[in-house]
Amino acid sequence: MDYDGLRVDDASLRTDNVNDYKVTCIDFIKDISKDYHAWVDYYHLPEDEDKRRRAGIDSTIERTNEWIAKVAQTIKAVDVVMNDGIQKMAESTAGKPFQIGVFVNGSSSYTVAKPGIIDVNVKVAGRKGRKTKLGFHFKNDRFRIESTCDAYLDEDNLPDEEFELMDIALTLHAEEAKQRDVISFTVTVSEMENGTEIDRRGLTTVVHVV
Repeated sequence: MDYDGLRVDDASLRTDNVNDYKVTCIDFIKDISKDYHAWVDYYHLPEDEDKRRRAGIDSTIERTNEWIAKVAQTIKAVDVVMNDGIQKMAESTAGKPFQIGVFVNGSSSYTVAKPGIIDVNVKVAGRKGRKTKLGFHFKNDRFRIESTCDAYLDEDNLPDEEFELMDIALTLHAEEAKQRDVISFTVTVSEMENGTEIDRRGLTTVVHVV
């Protein structure tokens, strides 16, 4: 399940009032979460996994709408945070079958950093001794990234090998960022067996530039 950005009913094209747009997007996050809960219903999961996925969706609603209300200062920033939240809800709905963590300054999921070069740490462990490797978000796109400033993840010299336990550093370039900018990115990891990808998951992080 994936989501790569959609403005809500073109509301952002019809209003210049950031506060009005925030209300629209907060309501949209609540509404679309019902679709993700419905997908969890459809899967008929064991009780513990069902609760885990629903908790992930509900936590995302709360944190995303808090960031829309308190962090985002422009319509573009609201879009970035909203799309980040929808991506996270999709990830919670799909589940996290193997351990994956993405950290900025020791924090995950909702993070803060200063302008400049931002270090990103990715830690992954496959199931049952399987190896993992850095994957592609979509076809030829290594990472998903959306931001209110010029920002990108460095793709030079990325590790292409399979890891028993992945613990790698990525570089997020945000030299042009200013305070109050927001950056959302998704790192995708493949779980491998005998050189073949058998599963893939993405993990989305949002950075508030301070």
